[in-house]
Amino acid sequence: MMLAATGIPLYIHLPQFASVNLGMGLGTIGVILLAIRLIDLVQDPLMGWAIDRWPKAQLAFAMVAAVGLAVGYPVLFSLTPGPYASAKLAVTLLGIFSAYSLGSILLYGRSATLALKPEPDALMTLAAYREGGMLAGVVFAASAPAFLVTMGAGAQGYPAFGLCLGGLALTSALATRPLWRRPVILGGALSFAGLGQAGALRLLALGLVNSLPVALTSTLFLFFVQDRLALPGKAGLLLTLFFLSAGVSVPLWLRIRRRIGAKATLLIAMPLAIVCFAGSAFLGAGDLVGFGVICAASGAALGADTVLLPAMFSVALTRAGLQASLAFGIWAFAGKLGLALAAFAVMPILEWHGFAPGQVNSAHALNTLTLAYAVVPCVLKLAALAMVLRLKDADG
Repeated sequence: MMLAATGIPLYIHLPQFASVNLGMGLGTIGVILLAIRLIDLVQDPLMGWAIDRWPKAQLAFAMVAAVGLAVGYPVLFSLTPGPYASAKLAVTLLGIFSAYSLGSILLYGRSATLALKPEPDALMTLAAYREGGMLAGVVFAASAPAFLVTMGAGAQGYPAFGLCLGGLALTSALATRPLWRRPVILGGALSFAGLGQAGALRLLALGLVNSLPVALTSTLFLFFVQDRLALPGKAGLLLTLFFLSAGVSVPLWLRIRRRIGAKATLLIAMPLAIVCFAGSAFLGAGDLVGFGVICAASGAALGADTVLLPAMFSVALTRAGLQASLAFGIWAFAGKLGLALAAFAVMPILEWHGFAPGQVNSAHALNTLTLAYAVVPCVLKLAALAMVLRLKDADG
């Protein structure tokens, strides 16, 4: 829950905060995110290697991650416009991304240790609990700024939100200490040949491609709701509906997976997501009910991706007896690369076409936003669907 609550602002709230509160251009934000991803290219796998190399230091790794988030978010959301604002944002984000990566790689890479048994069903059960907690964190993070504004917080609620995230990180660090004292189950040395034989490379490529449409819609969600649909003040409610639907759908997707397998389950969920993306393109200003239905349906589709893909990756690694933390370091980088590519590719294009968040925009600018939010994700999701069709049933 803590990791999701501190991760989702990087997707959803950051573009809005940096553009409106700090007065930064969308192109600048995209460049900063891409630069940090280039650092992650080395950093994330290195973190995974370190976790595998020093398994008895799990508690220390967990505490470092939590403290980094506890310090980083209050600093991030207290930034103000002025000289060196871009540099301050970049340095702060680098610290937050590093702490978030360390915590995520530790949690996902230790699936075999944390599950009741290092077997597919037990790993899927662990994934359900883990993703359920993460979806709860997402709901909290999606709705908290709007709630804090209603409680009187200023600056769109972001400074108070940063303090809440810092407190959550410290509380979670104390509450989860027993997890990291468990005896560690280690696998064999990781290699690209081993990943290929286990089917993990195909899943890794799928994870990257599949992250792109989610990264696009997450990055542009607040802009689409406030500027395209003209629904100010409704973003928190719609985000909560989206992620609650995802959380509620997880047990259903797991039940379907037990009956027909993970691959077939994804072949049901992914077309649902495509229909939802496409439906968003036909909405008009003020269409709260229509977009609410789309948020609920697309959230349910996300539930399958969220729980199944990381679990399938973990199952493949465990079956092959491979060390998982380094592999999940690569997995974490792939997911964040999707966010960076989405921001770097789309934000400058929106800026070039005249889109300005929170301002009066031309029809051309709003149509460009709709194309980026609703149409491009359909194409990317179709590519991910094609990759799922090529998976072997044994991969799930």
